[in-house]
Amino acid sequence: MVITQQITLPEMDLKLLKDLAKKFGWTIIPNKKKSGLEEGLDDIKAGRLHEYKDVDDLFNQLLE
Repeated sequence: MVITQQITLPEMDLKLLKDLAKKFGWTIIPNKKKSGLEEGLDDIKAGRLHEYKDVDDLFNQLLE
């Protein structure tokens, strides 16, 4: 039986975790950081878009 867990640890402890994983035969799968394009597509799917008439409209809304 294999159990998959996610843990959060300080970066300074990563070497210790890797050493333990090697000794116990564990597998560490690093987080996959999304590319800017993937994040943009997620924004579109979630409806996090703003439409502006022109640049002046954009700046006016940013300054509000």
